[in-house]
Amino acid sequence: MFITAAAGVLAGAIHVLSGPDHLAAIAPLASDGRRQHWKSGALWGFGHSSGVLAVGLLALLFKDWLPVDALSSWSEWVVGFTLVAIGLWGFERALRSRVRTHEHQHGEMTHAHAHVHAPPHSHAAFGVGILHGFAGSSHFLAVLPALALPDLASSLGYLAGYGAGTVAAMSVFSTAIGFVAARADRRGGPVAARWLLSACSAAAMIVGIAWITMS
Repeated sequence: MFITAAAGVLAGAIHVLSGPDHLAAIAPLASDGRRQHWKSGALWGFGHSSGVLAVGLLALLFKDWLPVDALSSWSEWVVGFTLVAIGLWGFERALRSRVRTHEHQHGEMTHAHAHVHAPPHSHAAFGVGILHGFAGSSHFLAVLPALALPDLASSLGYLAGYGAGTVAAMSVFSTAIGFVAARADRRGGPVAARWLLSACSAAAMIVGIAWITMS
């Protein structure tokens, strides 16, 4: 039981951190100056695990007629457009921050300026995670080893470990991005923070366009 759960944790962490689309989706959200940086990664991880489990259940219940491969390919296409949307959102945040900083420097501080670092809706990371769970080979990596295990307890242990590894790995990554963003804000001020957010947003858009092209 312990070995299968540990294997699931390792598989989940490797899958998450080896996917450029995963990292590109979270980077703009985690670099937006929010205080609890790990939340974006954790919510993405929970969403991803939910998507993987949903695909697994659908494959088991409707394996005779459900086009799992087609569903996966369609999800890859949606993920690409979602990444582009996240990139555009990040650029919009960076531009809004620049405008409000300019107003503040000219003595025109507004009430909205105090909310320049307001966090995005928390369900965004969860929803993107679900899409990633439906897309690609993640359901094969998670579900097939679980089905091959000899008993139900081992299968459940593997799936639980996979989910825990997914959440933990993405939480660590988003915390690291948030830490870099906080240091950039302290050392370089709003300009450095905007550049970091813009860079993460550009990466998300590049990966998204590549995903759309390859889907």
